[in-house]
Amino acid sequence: MPVPEPSKQPSPRLHHLTLSTTFCGLEHPLSTPDTPIHQYRGIKYASVPARFRQSQLCTSYPPITDATEHGPICPQIQAAKSAEEMLFGIPQEEIPIQDFKQDEFECLNLNITCPGGLNSRSRMPVMLWVHGGGDRGSGSEWFYDGGALVRKSLAYKKPVIVVTFNFRIGLLGFATNPLIRDDNKAAGEEGTGNYGLRDQRRAMEWLHSYIGEFGGDPNNITLFGAGSGGADIVLHLLSRANEEQQPLFHRAIVQSAIFEPILPDVNSAGWHLSRVMSALQISTIEKFRSVDVEKLLGLGQTLRAVDDGVFLRNGWQNYFTHESASTPMVTTPTSPHGHGHNGHGHRHIERTSRPLGLAGIMATAAATAMHLHHSATSNSSNTFLHPPVGQQSRSRSRSALRALRSPSRNALFRAPDQTKQPLIIGDCSSDSLLWSLPISLWTAAGVARRLKAICQSVSKTSAILRTYDISSYTPDDEIMERVLELVNDARVAWPTQCVADSAKRERGGRNVWRYVFDQEGPSRGMPHHAADLMYLFDTVPLPESAFAASADMDVDAYSDVSYDEGDLVAASNAIPHPHGADVEEHGACSGADAPNFSHSSFVEKCEQHLSSRGGGRSSPEEDEWLTAVVDEYSYARVRDAMQERWISFAHGEAPWREDKVFVFGPEGETGERSKEIFNGRRRKQMWKEALEPLGASLVQKFGVELSRGPALGADRN
Repeated sequence: MPVPEPSKQPSPRLHHLTLSTTFCGLEHPLSTPDTPIHQYRGIKYASVPARFRQSQLCTSYPPITDATEHGPICPQIQAAKSAEEMLFGIPQEEIPIQDFKQDEFECLNLNITCPGGLNSRSRMPVMLWVHGGGDRGSGSEWFYDGGALVRKSLAYKKPVIVVTFNFRIGLLGFATNPLIRDDNKAAGEEGTGNYGLRDQRRAMEWLHSYIGEFGGDPNNITLFGAGSGGADIVLHLLSRANEEQQPLFHRAIVQSAIFEPILPDVNSAGWHLSRVMSALQISTIEKFRSVDVEKLLGLGQTLRAVDDGVFLRNGWQNYFTHESASTPMVTTPTSPHGHGHNGHGHRHIERTSRPLGLAGIMATAAATAMHLHHSATSNSSNTFLHPPVGQQSRSRSRSALRALRSPSRNALFRAPDQTKQPLIIGDCSSDSLLWSLPISLWTAAGVARRLKAICQSVSKTSAILRTYDISSYTPDDEIMERVLELVNDARVAWPTQCVADSAKRERGGRNVWRYVFDQEGPSRGMPHHAADLMYLFDTVPLPESAFAASADMDVDAYSDVSYDEGDLVAASNAIPHPHGADVEEHGACSGADAPNFSHSSFVEKCEQHLSSRGGGRSSPEEDEWLTAVVDEYSYARVRDAMQERWISFAHGEAPWREDKVFVFGPEGETGERSKEIFNGRRRKQMWKEALEPLGASLVQKFGVELSRGPALGADRN
């Protein structure tokens, strides 16, 4: 759902007693008389006393505060192509024009999107979005607008308040060295660097103190973020303040985080910063602060978090080691019809986990469908995930649906230790497409040489090359795909699993939910990095192909005709009920209780593809066949499934069973799946063979090196 034009409705006014000001906001464009939605933009939450100093909470406002315009953002270099054009594949002419002022001292502001008519007694859950983008981006981007998510929460009758915000990024947000550390200490500040992370914490402090009069519950705040924002959330979970003080957030959602398992200390960070200071010919902190911000940006330094000995708790690095992540997920006994991969070599895993062209995902989906078809005819009971409020299955009454809901799906979860917040964590199957351009410059020989130089070990290098099927003689038309797989696992997928396993172990096997996002992005036809955001925020316009695909949809795929029990694959959440009810994989339903759908054509198509491939790699022609056009129906199905679970989680409900993995996609599939299915969706056996023995530090090093592409004049032949 693209963001509409600004509304002409009268502006809402909220008098904040604690802050002694009246915030004048906007009627959100998606607002209607039945579902009013208000938005307050550009509210300053903290001030920056000086460059390379910690921000201070804003507590003083004028009697009237204009909250109708977005505030300034952190200074940053404007890329030749916008982030949305690169990630989403949107033509430039379809991108809304936004021209934000840049100001390093006034960039700490937030935007509140909330249901209309709230007051201090409403106490609605608050969802705080931490934007990604590394050293670019802001929380005020149009594609992060919270209107559609708030509207969906009202439709589900589980209202939430969505807050997006800006913080310092790049060199302004994370630079430090011994000089800056001493300056910070002289100013009475504890710790140094990590100014962007501390800005984020200031935003949480502001919400904790002042969101109540907007109708929010300061004791029910959910952090959610993607990319570098997701990694920042992990650092907040591992922060000393989260462990030793009262937590300022109460649950977290981490989406496709780009982790940095090894952070520099102050001296190491200072070594990198010394090159910047040398280029500027400065030697004192005073002169550093007087340099024009444009000159700093022009140096092109990308900086993130630093281990200053203060911000992070002791032993935080253990979250990224395979030793602490090796505890298996807590699971229920596997169905006798499960299709695990025990006894199969890693090449089999690799062949069923293709992140490009969707060949591997489709192969696994076919196996899933056949497994679920077998299960549907063998089990005797079935339960439904509840549909959105206001929608009802033709085959079930509302009371019957309530009676059949899984207790583990809807029960409120408890965290015995408040510092161990409940966590949803997952990744996209092709996150490495984020670095596809530099990766495309590698040659097979160059990759092999670079890995040997980094690993400094023949056996370690050989293990990686063998596992990911790379050699100096890999054909030019295949090397990019295989390097993308390796980078995807090294920088996103494997660290995500390490964090998930470590978090579950730390929480006694509870309160961690894993998902995989394999749904194609509507414009690019691939489950690329940030594709999930298009579904979650529902702000990006669908391409014309989506509507054409809906018009030409195979009738057999979504029929309204009832089927006998033998014709159903009733255990599969992959198949949508025409009215939104999800079907869990606990058994079959029959007769009048059976949902009206069929996916026989999908299963047959996948079976034919598997048969024709003979288990081998897909050809470019097959990849093109497998690059699915996202139609309106599959888009809406994945969007609704994701939004409902994120909103339910913010309300303190378990989003799905803890012993399952939730899948989003491909081709509109959604639902809970077993660990065996997860192992096929991700290269878990390959991680065990090639990555775990190397350790997080070495894996991070070659992952980053390969994602940057070959150096000029080196590794290109």
